[in-house]
Amino acid sequence: MQKSNAFGAATFERVETEEQVEQLARLAGAIWREYWPAIIGPDQTEYMIEQFQSLPAIKRDMAEYAYEYWFVHAADDGRIVGFTGGHVEPETARFFVSKIYLLKEERGRHFASAVIAFYENLLRERGLEAMYLTVNKHNELGIRAYTAKGFQTIDAVETDIGHGFIMDGYIMEKRI
Repeated sequence: MQKSNAFGAATFERVETEEQVEQLARLAGAIWREYWPAIIGPDQTEYMIEQFQSLPAIKRDMAEYAYEYWFVHAADDGRIVGFTGGHVEPETARFFVSKIYLLKEERGRHFASAVIAFYENLLRERGLEAMYLTVNKHNELGIRAYTAKGFQTIDAVETDIGHGFIMDGYIMEKRI
């Protein structure tokens, strides 16, 4: 198990083994089913889990798009509190933060701040200029958190993801 240095409340463990990838998919499904139905409904939640958070989707993203994933651990006792992931976009010198997801009972404990600090460090190490992400327009908790950490809204997008579902979000960026 490879863990990075602590970033405030958290340490980070890179997801590399088959067992870790399977654990990540289970964790993603659990977090998504807890958080997202109230915002996007149960049908779109299940569709998005299958398309973007399932074991095959995670394996595809790692193999085809060079996605990197990390478990987020509490620095005090090592418990897994969530996960994060994304990939470098060499053509823009940015890192696309595709996922920052925390278990319900771990929200509000500064783990999201630790994730942002982790990415700031990663960007500096890799010589990247910015990170960006998309956030659902109705995810008020996420928007407030990202804004408080220095992200700025740079665009609004509506993306057809199939089966009649739309991802309606903002693109937010933080320059380093």
